[in-house]
Amino acid sequence: MKIALLGYGKMGKVIERIALERGHEIVLKKDEFNTYDGLSTADVAIDFSVPSAAVSNISASFNANVPVVSGTTGWLEHYDEMIALCNEKKGGFISSSNFSLGVNIFFGLNEYLAKIMKQFDSYKVSMEEIHHIHKLDAPSGTAISLAQGVIENSNYANWTLEEAKANEIHIEAKRIGEVPGTHTVNYDSAIDSIEIKHTAHNREGFALGAVIAAEWLAGKQGIFSMKDVLNLQ
Repeated sequence: MKIALLGYGKMGKVIERIALERGHEIVLKKDEFNTYDGLSTADVAIDFSVPSAAVSNISASFNANVPVVSGTTGWLEHYDEMIALCNEKKGGFISSSNFSLGVNIFFGLNEYLAKIMKQFDSYKVSMEEIHHIHKLDAPSGTAISLAQGVIENSNYANWTLEEAKANEIHIEAKRIGEVPGTHTVNYDSAIDSIEIKHTAHNREGFALGAVIAAEWLAGKQGIFSMKDVLNLQ
């Protein structure tokens, strides 16, 4: 399979290594210094860039009739227009805040716990996410996905980085050293606390998940998620 890498930073390089190990060919390594030459020859594109480049990368892929897997976060105000473009071009698209197998299992656990805790209003939910100092967006896309998972299965209405009101989930975002990503969901009461936590040890899991998603998406049309890829429905 021919893969176009849209974004060639630390994650892009790990994705490249894993893709090559799995027998794929890299036809484009796009960064801010080169063009999209080679994109149209790809079977699938993988976008791990920066928020300011994501929309251009995704649009270029759809316009070149190349399905795209995007792990870039911080650009979701443009999500609806990218979905519209994908549908217009009859493209294939997977966008996820986190491609790690473990994190996607964690998402499911988080939603299940939220359903249980909905009936116990003595517990207040909060979240903490810790990432490396180079991460541009805060809170992380993964933290937002976790918060959304709680909101959809509880009486909470939204999340905030500020002091939380009764129906809000407080997210504390920390940037420390080279931490790949740690996410904690905490339910706290006067009596006790319940906590679930996912800790990434390196970038391997994110990269492998993205390559697996690309392998699954190649040749498909439509809007999909990692639940589809990993059959977690």
